[in-house]
Amino acid sequence: MHRREIAPRRDWQRCVEDQGLAFHTIDGDLYWDESAYYEFTSMEIDLLESATNALQAMCLHAVQHVFDENRMCEFQIPTVMQEWVRASWDRDDPSLYGRFDLAYDGVRPPQLLEYNADTPTSLLEAGAIQWFWLQDVNRRADQFNSIHEQLLQTWAKFYENCNQPLYFTSVENHEEDFGNVRYLQDTAEQAGLRTVYVPLEKIAFDLDSQQFLDPSGSPIGTLFKLYPWEWMLQEEFGRHLPVAPTHWIEPPWKMLLSNKSLLVVMWELFPDSPYLLPAAYTPMGSSYVCKPCLSREGSNVSIFHGGTQIDGTSGPYVTGPRVYQEYHELPVFSGNYPVIGSWIVGGEACGLGVREDRSRITHNMSRFVPHLFF
Repeated sequence: MHRREIAPRRDWQRCVEDQGLAFHTIDGDLYWDESAYYEFTSMEIDLLESATNALQAMCLHAVQHVFDENRMCEFQIPTVMQEWVRASWDRDDPSLYGRFDLAYDGVRPPQLLEYNADTPTSLLEAGAIQWFWLQDVNRRADQFNSIHEQLLQTWAKFYENCNQPLYFTSVENHEEDFGNVRYLQDTAEQAGLRTVYVPLEKIAFDLDSQQFLDPSGSPIGTLFKLYPWEWMLQEEFGRHLPVAPTHWIEPPWKMLLSNKSLLVVMWELFPDSPYLLPAAYTPMGSSYVCKPCLSREGSNVSIFHGGTQIDGTSGPYVTGPRVYQEYHELPVFSGNYPVIGSWIVGGEACGLGVREDRSRITHNMSRFVPHLFF
């Protein structure tokens, strides 16, 4: 695993904008950064793929364990919602995708930092933008990236018999979220599905029919939402979620995988896995990372090493339960700390993206850097 510096394409801004990435620069700082790329070997890619598939299997085992042992309260799921969440799992409601964030240096096994299982972003960058970059820069190289093809297959597998439009939603006027949702909507259309985009703020709930409706008053049968489940439960319409007939993407059972309590349960179940870091509800030794169980974009994370805080982020998640994970030093390349985002689509590992930062904590402004392998 190496970080290689390279001259950006002369017209790179126009290229990525034409491909749908309007948010390549955020508040004057680069988000898409093609002044470098990460180079892997084929053996390293095989290892990352195997580790991701193994982690996915462990996650599903952990979900079943949580239901069997009645541990949903550890995941901050309200009691009134627990049977609904369990029913979603029992029905085997399909999951579209997820992103494992891994620490990896090309020497030690990749290890799980957290699982973005409900509303992962950077899918457009990983699935399309970096692939087009590779075609322009080095067609002799390869890329671990069958994300687009796997999305098409998954849409067709789970929703080909859907007789109604497949709805997509995100918060209105949020450019990054819309870019990711629009990409997913495009892949669904390529798979032969009819789709409709509706901003979240324009979806209504009808008390008489007990259904969610689009602005025209039509019932929403299946809805992809780029909006976290824990926020959905807190909305005014949250109490109606269990009675509505809407099929959700991601399904309600993914609440268990999008909560960092998952890290504790997985370590309890698989303490010998080379892909896991020790995790608990109390600090472990003098070197650990403290994370809110429910948080977004690297907010309110603190790193302690040798009993001293060496890094940390602020944010809105000041209160609430936390987990503590053994501190694992990220590799550093020219002052940059990379994290591997390894994608699961339709239950299978299918590609990766690299996010890097000058800080040890990856957050929403961390740069996306393309990759290749030989």
